[in-house]
Amino acid sequence: MSTTGERSTGTVYEQVQASPEFADLRRRLRRFVFPMSVAFLAWYLAYVLLASYAPGFMAIKVLGNINIGLIIGLLQFVSTFAITTIYVRYANKHLDPAAEKIRQQIEGAE
Repeated sequence: MSTTGERSTGTVYEQVQASPEFADLRRRLRRFVFPMSVAFLAWYLAYVLLASYAPGFMAIKVLGNINIGLIIGLLQFVSTFAITTIYVRYANKHLDPAAEKIRQQIEGAE
């Protein structure tokens, strides 16, 4: 966003999108989302592959009728909640302050 006296082209939103602050915000988001998505998908794929190709392993009883497959399946839910919690903390610390600054710039420019 131009703070000098020169005339800017595009809407305020296009200007913000082209700004270094917005690029930094996108970079911060991607730095979290892409690795976390890859890790979760690898974890889920491992579960599916074990269920498909290692049914004997997944059927090993741990306690009563509870087997390894059930435990790993339930851990999928646990990991989803953990990732959500980690993301919320990350967003509160790294994304939300930058987004708020950009929002204030937009509202001040309108």
